[in-house]
Amino acid sequence: MNKPENKEANSIIGKEYKCLDNGFVRLIDYMGDDAAIVQAARVSYGKGTKSTSEDEKLLRYMMRNGHSSPFEMVELKFHAKMPIFVARQWIRYRTANINEYSMRYSEPMAEAYVPKLEDIRLQSTTNKQGGSKKKLEDITQQEIKDNIENHNIESFKLYNTFNGQDIARELARTVLPVGTYTEWYWKNDLRNTFHFLNQRLDAHAQPEIKVYAESIAKIVKKIVPIAYSSFEDYILNATTFSAQEMNSLEMILKENINPELAAIKHKLEGRELSEFLKKINVLANQKNPEG
Repeated sequence: MNKPENKEANSIIGKEYKCLDNGFVRLIDYMGDDAAIVQAARVSYGKGTKSTSEDEKLLRYMMRNGHSSPFEMVELKFHAKMPIFVARQWIRYRTANINEYSMRYSEPMAEAYVPKLEDIRLQSTTNKQGGSKKKLEDITQQEIKDNIENHNIESFKLYNTFNGQDIARELARTVLPVGTYTEWYWKNDLRNTFHFLNQRLDAHAQPEIKVYAESIAKIVKKIVPIAYSSFEDYILNATTFSAQEMNSLEMILKENINPELAAIKHKLEGRELSEFLKKINVLANQKNPEG
């Protein structure tokens, strides 16, 4: 049985998708495509297809109903270069196989992340994990950028000083900032790659890792276009409702009651209440695009 050829995917193997100032993502290898997912679902031989339209319906049915194991039949291997603080967020997805550049055996790359002026932001007052879009007032973005760049330079100078004194690399590296670049090979199945993308393409994801997710998404689209489309429709761009939210919706529709009052009656409060009202607004805007 010959391996099916995916010209779109093959054309981007080794292509560098630039991320941040010195980072990148590129596809090294892959196994499987949309047909492989369908084949696994039908537990058949050969291509395992009936027709393109039936295959697409089956694939979308599986995504819609959470039948996720057939998506594990597709494997993707990436080479990525990113700042250490991005890598530490990324590595939380423990389903992947990873081999990272070692600063014990090799000297670090003399590169550290310096954000663009527009990416320098204040801490959010409502989200402990994120930044705010509020503009800096007392200090300028240029001043912050210069301080980061100077700190990086001084850190590498101290590292090189330790190196010249024959201090062990495993100790010398402790003076380097978390913006220092690292590299790894990252291999994951499609199901868990979708999980990574769902979280890191989210509007609330840290911008510095979101750009990597965006590049990976472009690559995945080339390999499994139907699967990716179904992922967008049923997961990435979908909205879910809790039991309390569904009860609130039922009250709103049946009794024509104010959404906030209905939500409060079902014990939604604080951020959960705010999130529910945003979902309601999205639905209202979709129903009345003119208004």
